[in-house]
Amino acid sequence: MKTTRVVLDTNVVVSAHLKSEGYERHVLDLVLAGKLQLAVTEAILGEYADVLSRSKFGIGAKQVARSMRLIRVAARIVRPQHELKVTLHPADDRFLECADVARADYLVTGNKRHFPKSWRQTLIVNARELLEWIAPDLRR
Repeated sequence: MKTTRVVLDTNVVVSAHLKSEGYERHVLDLVLAGKLQLAVTEAILGEYADVLSRSKFGIGAKQVARSMRLIRVAARIVRPQHELKVTLHPADDRFLECADVARADYLVTGNKRHFPKSWRQTLIVNARELLEWIAPDLRR
C-alpha cells in the first residue's frame, strides 16, 4: 500500500499546535508517525517557523524549534520547477507548487475557499475530510 502524500497549509500546522485535540492535530500526528508522507519546500518550512513563532500564539521558541525539527525529519523536501499563479493569494500558490511537484494526494487547509477544489492530481480538503477519507487505509 502506498503512503498517502499530503501538503499541509500553515493554518493546519498552527491549529495542530494550538489545540491538543482536534482534526489538525491528528493529521500532524499521523505525519510525525510516518502514516502520512508530508511534502514541503524550504519556503513552506520557513513559513511554518515564522508563523508558529508569532507572539500572539504563545508557543515558546524551544517548542517551535523542536516541532520544526520533527517536521523536517518527517517531511520530504521538494523543489518546485516553476511558479504558479492560480490563487488570489500568491502565498497560497507555493502550497500548490509543492503539491504539484510532490504529486500529493491531498492539500490540507483550513481555508478551502482560497484554493481550487483540486489541482491536477491533488484534492483540496480540510483535516476532517482527510481523516474521513483515509481512515480505511490507516486500518491496514
